[in-house]
Amino acid sequence: MAAVIAGPSRKISAIERGQQKELEATRRISAGGDSIFGERSLDHPTSDLDTLVHLVKGSLGAGILAMPLAFKNAGLSFGLVATFFIGFICTHCVHILVTTAHGLCRTHRIPSLTYGGVAEAAFLNGPKSLRKFCTVAGRTADTSVLDVWTSSHFPERGYIALTAVFILVLCYIRNLRYLSPLSLLSNVLILGSLGICVYYFVQDLPPASTRPDFSSWAQLPNFFSTAVFALEGIGVIMPLENNMKDPTNFTGCFRVLNTGMCVVISMYCAVGFYGYLKYGDIVKGSITLNLPEGEVLAQASKLMVAMAVCFTYPLQMYVPVHMCWPGITRRLGWNEIEWRGPFQPEHVFRFCCVLFTACLALAIPELDALMSLIGAICLSAAGIIFPAVIQTVYRHDTLGPFKWILLKNSAIILFGLVGMVTGVYTSILQLAR
Repeated sequence: MAAVIAGPSRKISAIERGQQKELEATRRISAGGDSIFGERSLDHPTSDLDTLVHLVKGSLGAGILAMPLAFKNAGLSFGLVATFFIGFICTHCVHILVTTAHGLCRTHRIPSLTYGGVAEAAFLNGPKSLRKFCTVAGRTADTSVLDVWTSSHFPERGYIALTAVFILVLCYIRNLRYLSPLSLLSNVLILGSLGICVYYFVQDLPPASTRPDFSSWAQLPNFFSTAVFALEGIGVIMPLENNMKDPTNFTGCFRVLNTGMCVVISMYCAVGFYGYLKYGDIVKGSITLNLPEGEVLAQASKLMVAMAVCFTYPLQMYVPVHMCWPGITRRLGWNEIEWRGPFQPEHVFRFCCVLFTACLALAIPELDALMSLIGAICLSAAGIIFPAVIQTVYRHDTLGPFKWILLKNSAIILFGLVGMVTGVYTSILQLAR
């Protein structure tokens, strides 16, 4: 009888031991006993390292090569300080967005929320459609800039059409976990290109006294727009956080967000500072375009950038598809249909998005003006203004002593509005010329 009892007992213990890791992960995700995040249903969850790679790729893109141009519009010393400041503001806005999302998830017992879902839950009947429009428009316009960026490194505009074909194949990948190797490869290519740029930077570097510490007030809007375009990766934040094994590891002093953004901001400042110091007022929209023509190393740097931009496309395209496609399927009554086969309706939607951005890139081939316009309209709203508004609405009854949260967010909103209005004005003037 004892043997009969002991047998099942040992079997149950083995099962429990086999499930122990999953239970421990659920406890970690639960954040102090709240198991709402453990209810997420993820087919291919990403680890902290995978998320960090995607975050760096989403923030450390080809935009870093435009930072010398941003410094040209700001001045050497002022550009350095202002870039750190804008980077701090952008990182803080991501923090308040994610912490607000976590608070809303616990309040409403929802495992995860998209960016539009955070706005909807915070406002209840608030402007969800406007919030989603700015994020989707920002990411879609980003991909148009990437098309222009790729073609600008080569003499033929037909390269936009050629790269669009290659990008169509890459956008067939729908899973963030499978996109991680592409993001890692893109990071390596960008870093390799930056290494070559630094090699040229340090040769015959002029003294800092040859560059102005401050440019002019009229050029500051272009600096703001370009810097925000380069630094702002707000569009990929919520999809990345929603796909994590342990979303509570995203924020925190030495967690995914702060680690990634510290690396990104430092590199942006270094490239902007030394790129402008080297080339001065002749700096172009992408610093690689200032490299010597005809040298193998310089051409290799341009090729690396073009390849990295192509590999960036699937991650950037993931965001508008992630936000738009579920709504499209609901409207068409396809949400209950399980599509099978290698070619599905979502692939058609992805291909249409790629073709749209390619056409937009052909229509507006001015790289620096396009970056400034997108940074001013979409990314300053999506990355700076809306997170502050959402937190203010969510914390309306707990604004802290002297309502410091309201005062802080009001200053952030004002900063974003001034940058957006002035940036749009100067960008339109530049495009008109």
